[in-house]
This record gives sequence, C-alpha cells and structure tokens, in this order.
Amino acid sequence: MKIKEELFNKRIISIDAFRGITIFIMIFVNELASIKNVPQWMKHMPADADAMTFVDLVFPAFLFIVGMSIPFAFNARLIKGDSPKTIWTHTLKRALALIIIGVYMVNAEYGYDASKMVISAAFWGLLAYTMPIPIWNKYDKSFPKITKNILQYGGMLVLVVLYFLYVQENGEIGITPKWWGILGLIGWAYLITVVYYWLVKGKLTAMIAFLFVCLIATILNQIKGSFIHEIKWIGFIAGHMTHATLVSAGVVISLLFFEGKISEKINWKVIGFGVLFFVLGYLLRPYYEVSKVRGTPSWVLYSAGICTVIFYFLYWLMEIKKQTKWSNFFMPAAANPLLIYILPGIIYYFNLAFKIHIIPDYFREGTPGIIWSLVFSTIMLFAMQIFNKYKIQLHL
Repeated sequence: MKIKEELFNKRIISIDAFRGITIFIMIFVNELASIKNVPQWMKHMPADADAMTFVDLVFPAFLFIVGMSIPFAFNARLIKGDSPKTIWTHTLKRALALIIIGVYMVNAEYGYDASKMVISAAFWGLLAYTMPIPIWNKYDKSFPKITKNILQYGGMLVLVVLYFLYVQENGEIGITPKWWGILGLIGWAYLITVVYYWLVKGKLTAMIAFLFVCLIATILNQIKGSFIHEIKWIGFIAGHMTHATLVSAGVVISLLFFEGKISEKINWKVIGFGVLFFVLGYLLRPYYEVSKVRGTPSWVLYSAGICTVIFYFLYWLMEIKKQTKWSNFFMPAAANPLLIYILPGIIYYFNLAFKIHIIPDYFREGTPGIIWSLVFSTIMLFAMQIFNKYKIQLHL
C-alpha cells in the first residue's frame, strides 16, 4: 500500500514532533536514572510489579515512531527511483549498524575485567561511543572524499581493535551480545518488520495480520514451556516479536492516517485501533500483567494505545490546527536522533576516563537532581542545534 505521493511534498511535522518529544523525555529519564531519591513514578517499575510509568512508555514510543516512518521512507525511495537492491542494502545496513552500536554500548557498561585490559574500561567506552560519529556521519557532498574515507574506515578499524582489546570477566577476548542494547533491539525489530513490509508491498491488511502474528508470538513467549522455547532460532525471533509488535503497530497507524490526503474528518479507523489496543491490553492483563521489564503483551498493547492517542492529538494540533511553532524546541533532536542518544554516553565516559567531576553531588539527589536532569536534556537539544548547523548528523 503506497502513501499518496503528494504527501511527500511537505513534511509530516507531527511525526517529527512526536519523535523529538520522545527523545527529549528519553534523555531526561536516562539522566534521571542516576539520581537518588526520585519518586517511583519517575522511574521504571520493578520487574515484579503489575504497573507502568511514563518512563516505561519511552522505549515503545520510539519503536512506534520507527514504524510510523517506515511507509514514508520506503515510498520516498520508490518515488526517487531506487532499485529493490538499493532499498534492501540500505535496510540491512541500517539494521546492522543499530545492532553493532547497541552491542558495543552494552559491553562498555559491564561484563569486562578491567584489570586485564590494555586500556582503561572508561577509555574503551569513550571510543566505543564516539566511533559511530565518523563512521555514520552524513557527510556533505562537498566534503573531501579522501578525508571522508579516512574518517569512516578509521572509525571501523578502531571498533575492530576495541573488539580485541576487550577482556571478559571469564578471561575470554572479544565483546558478546549479553543483550542487544536499546539500539540493538530497535535494529532487530526494525529489520523483522521492514522485511515483511517489503515482501507484502506495504498492504494494510497484510500488515494488520502481521501485527497480530507478532502479538501472538509475544503471548507465547510469556508462556513457560511453550514450543517456541524448544527451538533456538524460533525462540530468538519470538523474543524480538515483542518490539516488532510496537513497530508494526506504528506502521498500521501510519497507513491508516495517511492512506489518503490529510483530512480534518475524524479517522474512525485509527480511533478503532486505538480502542482495540486498550481493550486487548485490559483483557490480557489478568494473565500477563503490565511489565516493561518482562515485555508483557498488556504492556505492549497499552503502550501502542497511548502512542496512538498522543499521535492523534499531535496530528490534530499540528496538521489540522496548524499550531506548530511550539515544536521548534524539540526539532533538533528529531533531526539527529542517533547522535543525541549517544552524546550523553560520550560525555559520561569522557568524564570517567579523565576523572572530571563537573556536577556537584547536591544535584545528584531528589528535587535538585530532577531539575538538573531537565537542564541537561535541554542542553542536549541546544547541542544538537550546533551539530546540525555544522552538518554533524548521523545517518544510517
């Protein structure tokens, strides 16, 4: 199913605004995670809790937005005249890049024996977080090709060297996917959904069917002793279906929103799906509870329902009522999401590697810590303005 070509003549700014707001909150809650004495509603709920906070909605919101962007990205490439080979290559490169960056980030966090590493663990983490910039930067056409190649291939070489410099706690050499990291999970969910989207040519009915297949796999994955756990590769795929459910939900909502032209009429199909998400989440909750940590079906469905409501509001406010100026604050993040995600990590490992202590302990606890987290998130947005101005934008 193709989104009408005339929609590409203008930017769907409500999608960009949703992405920018989500990233801003993500930076805020990531910084807040290191603050002591913070109310529970501002943190992830524990694994044994049957509840969710707004913090537990950030990751699914990003997955949902990834899904909403897929039809636009694919149709834009088709209109541009890209061949299927070009589209497939781009898709695989993007997913692989997200997975690689995610795994390096996880290994920088834990699982190493610092006493046996040639370089400090903090400096290893600094390099691991920094190298995606020269490798995946969107270089301007006027940028010297030789310099570009040196930066890109030099960055790749550094990552390879970092692999062999890493010593695990058991003494083995090399990093491992202890878990895939947030970016890695996004990469797998994106890959699974996009492959199917391409095979069915973006047909709405086929994507709806896939959404429910993913949901069923998510349910089966929660059942101990389920057959999907007996076969390794099936269990691996099923484990990523939880996040693919959210990506495919974004695809379906995007197709329903933009299958025609932007309209002021109430979109009852979208509202119907939003209600369906909440109803199914409510019906499944007695059996699987609501838990982001456990990736339960009810958490997935409630998240999809909330994301649908949020986007519908933004769509009404920005595309219909034309109230857009307020969103300028968030747009730098929307334009450079990967860089703003890794930048706080670069700052953290830089300070750790060089033993720099900038923020007083007073701002690492309670209300001052919450205020600092908001300030830090805002600083990151202004930093993105500078990076965007000087064409430092990561593009996968």
